[in-house]
Amino acid sequence: MNRTVRIALPVAAVVIAALVAAAWFLTRSGDGSISSARTFTAGRGSLTIDVNESGTIRAREQIVIKSEVEGRTTILELVPEGTEVKKGDLLVRLDASSLEDQSIDQEIRVQNAEAAFVRAREDLEVIRNQARSDVEKADLEASFAIQDLEKYKDGEFPQQVRESEARIALADEELKRAEENLKWSRTLSEEKYLSQTELQADELAANKARLDLELARSELELLQTYTYRRKIDELNSEVSQKALALERTRTRAGADVVQAEAELIARRSEFEREQSKLQKIKKQITKTRIFAPAAGLVVYATSAQFSFRSNTEPLAEGQEVREQQELIYLPTTSAYIAQVKVHESSLDKIQPGQQVSITVDALPGRTYLGKVTRIAPLPDPQSVFLNPDLKVYQTDIDILDEDPALRTGMSCRARILVTRYDDAVFVPIQAVVRVDGRHRVYVKEADGFVPRDVSVGLDNNNMIHVIEGLQGGEEVMLTPPLDAERTAPEKRGDGRPGGGTGG
Repeated sequence: MNRTVRIALPVAAVVIAALVAAAWFLTRSGDGSISSARTFTAGRGSLTIDVNESGTIRAREQIVIKSEVEGRTTILELVPEGTEVKKGDLLVRLDASSLEDQSIDQEIRVQNAEAAFVRAREDLEVIRNQARSDVEKADLEASFAIQDLEKYKDGEFPQQVRESEARIALADEELKRAEENLKWSRTLSEEKYLSQTELQADELAANKARLDLELARSELELLQTYTYRRKIDELNSEVSQKALALERTRTRAGADVVQAEAELIARRSEFEREQSKLQKIKKQITKTRIFAPAAGLVVYATSAQFSFRSNTEPLAEGQEVREQQELIYLPTTSAYIAQVKVHESSLDKIQPGQQVSITVDALPGRTYLGKVTRIAPLPDPQSVFLNPDLKVYQTDIDILDEDPALRTGMSCRARILVTRYDDAVFVPIQAVVRVDGRHRVYVKEADGFVPRDVSVGLDNNNMIHVIEGLQGGEEVMLTPPLDAERTAPEKRGDGRPGGGTGG
């Protein structure tokens, strides 16, 4: 059975007993007379208004040691509570086995990521060199295409034209000489100095020279009319194709380089991320050993934390702790404060600067003087979480007296002095009821209890200050009825309260 259940059962028993007693009292009073109700004589004199709350003693200045290991981990070694430690002493050793396994696995991932990064870096250099080579080759081919065009237009074609013209000139000379030989051969043949066979040979030579001349002229015409145009078109197309190929090569090379650079960036980022993870794991491993940042007295956080409904187990070896959980307090000064939780019903009574009287359960017979220094602006979240209907505000009280016997975690009770009246009229708070927005008491007179509206001030959870409407020495009903109409006495014709008990 946890602590919450152990506390809740007695509280429930008390509440049930109170309800039974109240039901019994109402049953008995319903049959009795209002004139027999219990009364209280209004007091007059000094009245102290204060707020009493329980709380915990804590050092005014202390170092809070927390677990900085992510997730949950187990305490393997823990310094005993109450030990005086020096700076650098080991306070807590947490289980690091799972982190060490993660570290080994992460080192493998780092090595793989580094290998991928190196490979991507080398691939980038290879792709850059290949891209540069491809672009240079394409650029050279484009230049050669332009040079081929210029060479043909300014070199090869004029040379071919001159060669054709030379052949034409040579064929023309050959034709003239063959025709001259044929003319003489015919003359000699007529005079019977040349045979018919020789004449035919000269005629054949002349015909051949004539055909050679015509062929040479046809070749020149063909070169100038068709061959030149076709060759020019082919070379111009080659120039355009090589220029486009150069542009494609440059684009492709640029894209390959960009892709390789992106791959390198991704591999570098992956490598750095894996390295960061490894460093984080190693840092987490170092945080499994918690050392004292300063000298001081070890106080477990579970011992110093106070809560009416807390079910926190004492800090011990083998216990699991979570990240950012408070483990140990190291007080750094001899000054202490009392931390109490004030119920919202008393919140309007207290303010910083008020004097406080503090008693400590572990130090009976000693009373310490204190002063309210801080009131939380919002309700305590833990109390609200455990019970949404319970809203208390944490209040810090500086203990002005120094005592080496004080220790963090001691239970205490604080009596906050709100105000003090030297001459005041007061009655128990249960004697005052609220009817239609007005405070009312039932005053005992000769012929019964008469309702009377009063003006009230502050209360100390026991007595309430009556400002107007009541005099000291008057008797009031301690258990005023809830139904004012039924209990109000009848009035006589002269306006004075009439007889009857209102029963």
